[in-house]
Amino acid sequence: MSELGQMVSFQANGKTAQGYLAKATSGKGTGVIVIQEWWGLVDHIKNVCDRFARAGFTALAPDMYDGATTKSPDEASKLFMALNIGEAEKKLRGAINFLLSHEAVSSKKVGTIGFCMGGQLSLFAATLNEKIGACVNFYGIHPAVKPDFTKLHAPVLGIFAEKDEMVNAQAVQALEAQLKATGKRYTFHTYPNTTHAFFNDTRPDVYDAKAALDAWNKTLDFFKTELA
Repeated sequence: MSELGQMVSFQANGKTAQGYLAKATSGKGTGVIVIQEWWGLVDHIKNVCDRFARAGFTALAPDMYDGATTKSPDEASKLFMALNIGEAEKKLRGAINFLLSHEAVSSKKVGTIGFCMGGQLSLFAATLNEKIGACVNFYGIHPAVKPDFTKLHAPVLGIFAEKDEMVNAQAVQALEAQLKATGKRYTFHTYPNTTHAFFNDTRPDVYDAKAALDAWNKTLDFFKTELA
């Protein structure tokens, strides 16, 4: 269960949205937006925010499904496909504005990090919002999200799994080609013998502790460097 943070409300596109906020245990820190997998704003994502807080960041995970969560892949797929991408970007924009105005945030820009669906939304938001100073994509996928990388504002850290059937080597190569063709700054890491969602420690069927720890450390270093 989550420990450090609490649910908060913020304004997004003229509506009130919800999110989980974990403040830096040091009192004030760089802002990070954490974007959920297709399961919803579940405890795993809240725990990622808590980990950021312990590492000196203030992290906010906006609830992209407005309260809906599931453990069923079929239900998750329905929620995933029903997500309105335009509305999602506006919600992320509201979350970023809220975070940057918060007393526990010291940075002028935020980092975004997303997993699966959230990884693709992390990339998408970074092409539309200049307040994003660094973008992390953990094996991101969503067929309705097609970022215009010519408008990308932030460097990208890409984390991928060698045996990922959803984001395979060809998909990673295609993303790399797009970033290279548009002259953007990026670093990709593909972890051997891992599968999709290897970072999720609530899923023992796919979790890889060694790869997850290395990816976490790379993420912290990336944010500390790019958002300093």
